[in-house]
Amino acid sequence: MSRPEVLFPLFADLETLDGVGPKTAQNLGHMGIQAPRDVLFTLPHTGIDRTLRDSLEGAPLPGTFTVKIKVGAHHPSRNRGGAYRIHVEDAQTSFQLVFFHGRSDYLNKVLPVGSERVVSGKVEMFDGVANMVHPDHILPPEEADQIPQFEPVYPLTAGVTQKTMFKASRAALTRLPDVAEWVDPGQIVQAKWPDFASAMQAAHSPEAQGDLSATSGPRTRLAYDELFAHQLTLALARASERHVAGRPSVGTQALQQKVRADLPFAPTGAQERAIADIADDMAKPVRMNRLLQGDVGAGKTLVAFMALLIAVEAGGQGVMMAPTEILARQHLEGLQPLAESAGVVLEILTGRDKGSERRAKLAALARGDIHILVGTHAVFQDDVQFDDLRLAIVDEQHRFGVRQRLALGKKGGTADVLVMTATPIPRSLALAQYGDMDVSVLDEKPPGRKPIKTALVSTGRIEEVIARLQAVMAEGRQCYWVCPLVEESEALDLTAAEERFKRLRAVLGEGRVGLVHGQMPPAEKDAAMARFQAGETGVLVATTVIEVGVNVPNATIMVIERAETFGLAQLHQLRGRVGRGEAASTCLLMYQAPLSEAGRKRLEVLRETEDGFRISETDLQMRGYGDLIGTAQSGVPRFRIADLERQSALMAVAQSDARKLLVDDPTLQSPRGQAARVLLWLMRQDEAIRLISVG
Repeated sequence: MSRPEVLFPLFADLETLDGVGPKTAQNLGHMGIQAPRDVLFTLPHTGIDRTLRDSLEGAPLPGTFTVKIKVGAHHPSRNRGGAYRIHVEDAQTSFQLVFFHGRSDYLNKVLPVGSERVVSGKVEMFDGVANMVHPDHILPPEEADQIPQFEPVYPLTAGVTQKTMFKASRAALTRLPDVAEWVDPGQIVQAKWPDFASAMQAAHSPEAQGDLSATSGPRTRLAYDELFAHQLTLALARASERHVAGRPSVGTQALQQKVRADLPFAPTGAQERAIADIADDMAKPVRMNRLLQGDVGAGKTLVAFMALLIAVEAGGQGVMMAPTEILARQHLEGLQPLAESAGVVLEILTGRDKGSERRAKLAALARGDIHILVGTHAVFQDDVQFDDLRLAIVDEQHRFGVRQRLALGKKGGTADVLVMTATPIPRSLALAQYGDMDVSVLDEKPPGRKPIKTALVSTGRIEEVIARLQAVMAEGRQCYWVCPLVEESEALDLTAAEERFKRLRAVLGEGRVGLVHGQMPPAEKDAAMARFQAGETGVLVATTVIEVGVNVPNATIMVIERAETFGLAQLHQLRGRVGRGEAASTCLLMYQAPLSEAGRKRLEVLRETEDGFRISETDLQMRGYGDLIGTAQSGVPRFRIADLERQSALMAVAQSDARKLLVDDPTLQSPRGQAARVLLWLMRQDEAIRLISVG
């Protein structure tokens, strides 16, 4: 499939645009502008009112004004590079035009004494005289209509001026193609949106400040086009997943009943709903692709284990993958008692398994003697073969790419896939990142989890905090101490952690304090964690490596140093490391005074609520989604016009519309389907185009 001809002019070389030479084209490249299409999707962010006025008399200075003048005397500068001043008069008052490095021959030609001109530019008071320095526009009155009444202001980069952007955008607008409508006609009527070309014209030709807001009709329409193209891509990916034949795995309930009989508490409503969703998916002849989203302590482990049991009941095997060895071992510990209740064989496979022990495990796995395997990415190695893999569960999605998700699926060509994440993701982000998956949310806490008391203390009170730790340790309890993240440098993170470790060891005693950080060899890290889990060390000093999933029920205090440097979602995850046992737990957020207004607000949200979804929504509003998920996790697309934070409702509409279009027209052959194909090309959704041409 090749790009539709109607779009050729928009994907031509930048240099085919008026006023864009090789150098400008190169500079525009730094802004991600590669073709005329990208010029169109770079919208003005503010505007300047250049309405013609009679006089500057009474005008609020400084400001930008357009006024008709009569040119008076020229006063060239006495020294090189000084100010060249020209005395001018409008209908009611006089002021000066000022040019630095002004050349007499040029200025006498452009502004001859006695002539009339229209000038537009920024006016400021200087030594009691109004000055317009380097006017943006100087034209004879009969050409004054060339000055836009309201001039759009574009984002710029080095070597690109407003004039260049304005000219390039006007040239690109002349190439707007006449395309058929891809948005649902009902949506257009209800939202009163213009068609694509009119929306683009209007967005580049604002008539007042209000036209620049993201909520204006033309801009909302263009944002929707971006979101719709993205959701169409995800929906196509989802549909192609749907075509992947799965194998129906129908549970008999026999093993699940045994586990239920041994549970101390009945599962929550949310857990029951998730288990039912998963069982339904697994029973279907297509491959499951579901996301299980649960807050800290919402009981994902039980749901995951019930899903694994369905695979075993159906005569197959299940695998659960964790990003690190520590987490894999922990899943093993969490699942062991459940496996004993059910009477199934549970094993672990990590990079540590070597030689004959590893060979024995692999043989048992291939024979089907191991029912459930817990592992790290070692599970991806070629020599790992299952007898009959029915379900693959991937923990903490963002550390596994989609590629690995697929590689795991290949082990059992038809295996169902369940992805678990403990990071509550705001709805708009979940739609952008996981729009191709079905989502189950665990939004209730199982009974028996004690609330965690959260307090804010300034770093000045560190002595009191240490004294508190001593008291808690005397009662046989344990504590985490998380060190601050130092900007961009693991070496500095390390120094901070080591300093804190030495200081605490000096106060609390040798052998009572452990240390884990990112630079340690994995075996040392595991050993330090194991000593803490066994209760040999009372305090564990750590960088954020303990963020995900560590389970030590005896730990009741979490100290987070310089809490204001962490993201809210991260603080919420860290806090979830305590409050896992019988005793009341506390999280101390230590901050460096003075806190900024925003910093204080963020920490107070944590003090007020343990609801991870509310926390992540706040985080999104305050920091923006780029920070929230970190630039490294670029699973989230960057949009040029749409704003994920403020337009999440629009994203939801785009998702349901994209899915509906594909239900009605799976191969996009109808007139609207054909228009949608053009949209995918326009939005550079090559992935989607590949899926259609393959499909």
